[in-house]
Amino acid sequence: MNNAYATLMSASGNATTGGYLVTFLPLVLILVFFYFFIMKPQKKQEKADREMRENVDVGDEIITNGGIIGIVTQVKEDNVVIETGGDRSKIRIMKWAIAKVVTDDDEDSKDKV
Repeated sequence: MNNAYATLMSASGNATTGGYLVTFLPLVLILVFFYFFIMKPQKKQEKADREMRENVDVGDEIITNGGIIGIVTQVKEDNVVIETGGDRSKIRIMKWAIAKVVTDDDEDSKDKV
């Protein structure tokens, strides 16, 4: 009788461990999916944006997050001065407000042709 009880307890212990594995496996798979398809590409894009903002030089044409298009006339540590419009008005903006560097895109497309 003791052998039957020991066998029953060991079998239920294995079933419980397997039950936990089956319960948590989908959760682990969802977390892995989110990491590889959402978090990792987002970090890669943030790194590319940070490098783009750090590599802005005088003479580059940029577009800000607000839609202002201008040419960079001065670069400082955390901001840039851009020249906009026909009357050459100057605006100082923060580097984080730069959405796109147009000059680099034009040069890349010319190199490919």
